[in-house]
Amino acid sequence: MTTTLDITKDRCPMTFVKVKLGLSKLNTGDILDVTLDGLEPLANIPKAAREQGHNVLSVRNEGGHYRVVIEKT
Repeated sequence: MTTTLDITKDRCPMTFVKVKLGLSKLNTGDILDVTLDGLEPLANIPKAAREQGHNVLSVRNEGGHYRVVIEKT
C-alpha cells in the first residue's frame, strides 16, 4: 500500500513530526510517498527515516518540489 503525504507548506520540526506520524499508521512494507520543499527537510527527512530503520527508496527533485519515497520496516 502506498500513502502520499504533502508537507510542502510545513517547516521543521513539523515536517519530521508529520512524516513520523504518517509512518506510524503504516504496516511493515508499506510505502510513504512524501512531497516536500526546502533544503532542511530534504536533508532531515531521509536521514531521520534511515535512523529509525526505514528504507529510503528514492529522493528526487520534481520541478520545484522534492519527493522522498520511504518503505516502512
